[in-house]
Amino acid sequence: MRYLVAILLFIAVTGRSQDPNRFKDEVRNIQKKYDTLWDSSKETIVFTGSSSVRIWKDLESISPGHQIVNSGFGGSQASDLLAFSEELILRFNPNKVFIYEGDNDISASKKPKDIIHTIEEIIKKIRAQNNTVQIVLIAAKPSISRWHLKRNYKRLNRKFKKLSKKDNRIKFADVWKPMLHNRHVMQDIFIEDGLHMNAKGYNIWRATIKPFIN
Repeated sequence: MRYLVAILLFIAVTGRSQDPNRFKDEVRNIQKKYDTLWDSSKETIVFTGSSSVRIWKDLESISPGHQIVNSGFGGSQASDLLAFSEELILRFNPNKVFIYEGDNDISASKKPKDIIHTIEEIIKKIRAQNNTVQIVLIAAKPSISRWHLKRNYKRLNRKFKKLSKKDNRIKFADVWKPMLHNRHVMQDIFIEDGLHMNAKGYNIWRATIKPFIN
């Protein structure tokens, strides 16, 4: 009986964790924020995805000459971004989109091939609105807390890279390699949780990603 209860509890928790509606309030707050900040007359670059994007505090300063929208929402998976692609990407009519998803997906035991399929669906929705948009897929990052999943992350990143080679409008920003030292993840680029980055970690991201803006 205990085993059955445990199984049912697991199913219930897993089901809730993949329900995009859990982000409705956060997405609504992002929309309200940019109702006043976003200038529809200017070209827009959208950064979106999970918490590594959301808590990038000085993201907008990475390229002062561009209008940058940060629509990251913490804890999200690729399926969540697909569900809210209209609110978090399309409404801004961007000319360039940076996507960071896959980190939480792998942690939730999703297969790399399924993650890629969802990313392709997101790209299709973006292309349906504007076929010239450049999309930059940010590699899943290594981290202390999820280092035991490194093989799956590396497998996902290889698929991201392969996807980028199929279309010259898709680029792959490899943040994985510069966050390593002697094949191990750097220890001094994260905050206490071992998952999210400190300023030093974001400096690595900045150096890797900035060339894709310009």
